[in-house]
Amino acid sequence: MTDYPKIERKFGWRDVWVAPDEDPRSDGGLTGERAVLTGYLRDYRLTLTLKCEGLDAEAMARRSVEPSNLSLLGLVRHLAGVEQHWFRKVMAGETISRHYRTDDNPNGDFEDAAPDPAMVAEAWATWRAEVGFAERVVDGAPDMDLLGTVHGKPIELREVLVHMIEEYARHLGHADFLRERIDGRVGQ
Repeated sequence: MTDYPKIERKFGWRDVWVAPDEDPRSDGGLTGERAVLTGYLRDYRLTLTLKCEGLDAEAMARRSVEPSNLSLLGLVRHLAGVEQHWFRKVMAGETISRHYRTDDNPNGDFEDAAPDPAMVAEAWATWRAEVGFAERVVDGAPDMDLLGTVHGKPIELREVLVHMIEEYARHLGHADFLRERIDGRVGQ
């Protein structure tokens, strides 16, 4: 087990992701179902990038505490797969092979995350490509009633977006703790 330096914990703007006047995330004021759902999801996606900003491959792949396999790199890989599943498979009906996981290694997104700069770059490129695809699906939808299929049952786009917001919210909580363990920066 690796001994990490003890980090003194105290709140200050230097320890959070960005100062309030530089924050790229929205500050509310969203109107209408589509704007609210896509706005919150956009902000959570931005938060993922902020929480990983400035880290090298070793820090991105650093695990939390044993026996957990969580790492920021694992979260990026996992969320790329989540985006792929819900928007390519469920909403667009594509037949796909999942990123990073197989039947033999269903936790490959986390288990195989390694401190390799090329792996980190590839994970971000894959995540960005899946986010781009998802945004095109949502932008092209006439309304939130657009149907996809999950487990043989119809699901509306609005429910997929709410699920994605929930997925990011949960994992960004994990990311808060992972980042704080790495260098003391705290969630915002």
